[in-house]
Amino acid sequence: MAFLRTLAVLAAAITLAAPAAALAQAQAPTQAKAKTPLFEPWIDGTSHTEPRMQVQRYDADTYVIRQSIRTNFEGPFLYLLFGRDRVLLLDTGAGGLLVRPTIDRVIADWCAEHHRTAPLPLVVAHSHSHGDHRAGDVEFKDRPDTVIVGWTAPEVAAFFKIADWPHDVVKFDLGGRVLDIIPTPGHHPSHIMVFDERTRLLLSGDTLYPGRLYVPLDQFGVYRDSIDRVVAFTKTRRVSHILGAHIEMTTTPGKDFPFEAPGHPDEHALELPYSDLLELQAAAQKLADKPAYDKHNDFIVFPLPPTPPAKAASPAQPAK
Repeated sequence: MAFLRTLAVLAAAITLAAPAAALAQAQAPTQAKAKTPLFEPWIDGTSHTEPRMQVQRYDADTYVIRQSIRTNFEGPFLYLLFGRDRVLLLDTGAGGLLVRPTIDRVIADWCAEHHRTAPLPLVVAHSHSHGDHRAGDVEFKDRPDTVIVGWTAPEVAAFFKIADWPHDVVKFDLGGRVLDIIPTPGHHPSHIMVFDERTRLLLSGDTLYPGRLYVPLDQFGVYRDSIDRVVAFTKTRRVSHILGAHIEMTTTPGKDFPFEAPGHPDEHALELPYSDLLELQAAAQKLADKPAYDKHNDFIVFPLPPTPPAKAASPAQPAK
């Protein structure tokens, strides 16, 4: 069965694009709402012929990968960031398909393009360890030159050498490409954001994305503090775009798709402007004493009952 699944994935078309808008907007004034989409349209579950995974190239060393909603309603996004000495894969998908063939193909193509014959070490990390972001980990367990970061906050802190979790922001060098690892618990205890100093992209996971921002009620103060720290860290760093892990909003301001929707017609763009982070900060501060459902144009703050301890590693839906 595993062999047949592998054949099915390899047979699926993989879309690879380098949208001109990404390169143009990287040079545009920052911290302002994008006027045109940063990427070509993403697979959105509306076509029976769409590929199981879609790869778009932001720049020569940055890839954004989407898992088809037809394989899992979460439709998560994965990020592959190349440096001179190693490559970081952030998240491994929600299951329902094999992701490693796509990742290995992108790495092989990048190595060929850069005339690299030596193996390029791979670090598999996670925005956080909910099941829809780590289901593909098992595929990389026996992959040579590969390290898989653990799922708990202590394991994440140990790997990235974060001495004072969640207060310290640390640097992680891929080799000529430095990333800032920002602990952001609240949605999940092990959550991190990643700021790329080269592209000035802020990879925000499930803490901020165009969709329902799920926060357990007993963690709302932790979430608010995380947002405050991210704003304090980024306010002088000219964030170009915020890229999250899902899309759940439509193109109609404030309107989201139904839970577990099988398709996302008229889907919101993936990227968010920096102003949305400031808007979220204001909302989190306003709601701190009494968390409540709070709708905004590009996202919805969505408090949830506290996650039972036994479910912390893989909570039931709709928590992600």
